[in-house]
Amino acid sequence: MPPIPSETPEPAVADAILDWFSQHRRDLPWRRTYEPYHVWISEIMLQQTQMERGVAYFTRWMERFPDVASLAAAHEDEVMKLWEGLGYYSRARNLHRAARMVHELHGGCLPDTVEGLQALPGVGPYTARAVASIAFGRDVCVIDANVERVASRLYDIEAPVKSRQAREEIERRCAALLPPGRARDFNQALMEFGSLVCSPRNPACAACPVAAWCRARALGVQESRPVTAKAQPPIYLTMATGVLVHDGRVLAQKRMADDIWANLWEFPGGIVEEGETPPLAVIREYMEETGLTVNHPVPIGSFRHSYTRYRVTLHAFSVTLLSDPSELVLSAAQEHRWATWSQIKSLAFPAGHRQLVRHLDGDETFLAGVRP
Repeated sequence: MPPIPSETPEPAVADAILDWFSQHRRDLPWRRTYEPYHVWISEIMLQQTQMERGVAYFTRWMERFPDVASLAAAHEDEVMKLWEGLGYYSRARNLHRAARMVHELHGGCLPDTVEGLQALPGVGPYTARAVASIAFGRDVCVIDANVERVASRLYDIEAPVKSRQAREEIERRCAALLPPGRARDFNQALMEFGSLVCSPRNPACAACPVAAWCRARALGVQESRPVTAKAQPPIYLTMATGVLVHDGRVLAQKRMADDIWANLWEFPGGIVEEGETPPLAVIREYMEETGLTVNHPVPIGSFRHSYTRYRVTLHAFSVTLLSDPSELVLSAAQEHRWATWSQIKSLAFPAGHRQLVRHLDGDETFLAGVRP
């Protein structure tokens, strides 16, 4: 077992990580120019998103919204559709709101300070510091889960990583490591190093350029750092939804602005209550949400997805309209559409309904009954 380091020479550690970064940095599209708009979009997209997936979405986003002005001028439905599949949709709504603010109040130029950036919708302390340092070279440290892990191992921080004690120590240690004038490279280097070398499981200690100064490795506890809270058990939900076709058009409704999956579209439905079957839940939910009477639920399929702690099974049915469509009155949505199939495919849906749309798009019998 290696000896326990008596102290950590911050300049040597920083130089070693920067040297590693110069050799192993990933070629990411926003790193080619460090244009502030590009950095901002990338930072928002990469929250809760794997790098490879984020790059694909970033590339598509820039083809449609290459600058603040184009994003500010877009309709929210188009923004949400382009974001579809990334999850945590409040990020997209806040990006849209912030772009309009930047366009109207700042002439299309992002603020270049942490304080100015944090005044934008959806920009918290982490994102403000990341954009300020990476886009504008501000000397502020950026702390994400990767950085928390590196610092927890390097300094063998025993307090739970989300505790105030650990947060304060990590911030102090990272500030000491930050080389003045090199915040752009160092912050990216530390985050990338945590992702590729000092990984959550099976860290590559043998290839680590700072292994000689890592206290957790010297003690053999690197797999136990950072100290995390016990994960909460998952919550299982059973839901049902109905696809209603009338005169070749499909009924869709837009969720409330303050609801989960806010401003996304869906087919009417909801949670299957205790003692209730999914077909009966669809009939009940249609009456409660739209005032329409439907019957004869015919199974289409079941679709599973997860978000945060929830594990959702969505049972989908086709239903038949028994009442007059003019009786439709929304109680759980902000608007509705009787849409053609091409219009349905242009809307942004949450995960389960998106799977349902893809399924129906391959069903020739269903498509024969709807307007293209």
